[in-house]
Amino acid sequence: MKKEIAIGFLTAIAATAFGCFIFIEYFSSYDFSKSLELIKEGNLEGKVLVLGAIANFFVFFIFLKKKQIYRARGVLIETFLLAFIVLFLTFFNK
Repeated sequence: MKKEIAIGFLTAIAATAFGCFIFIEYFSSYDFSKSLELIKEGNLEGKVLVLGAIANFFVFFIFLKKKQIYRARGVLIETFLLAFIVLFLTFFNK
């Protein structure tokens, strides 16, 4: 059971990272490293993480469709952890 939750958690981290990468590559007119610098300068890390986390919905519903409930639970745990990270970045990172 714990192994399945961990697999879901790690899959969600990978999906979020992939979502952030796709968002930056698709919507930025600068190269990737310059985009990261601009995101850091503008304190936009939380917003980019939230947009990258949209990929977690797809992973979550795929796990549910395949009846892999514990992996879906791991995705949900990572999403809530990400929400707290974004909350911290938004209010305490000034």
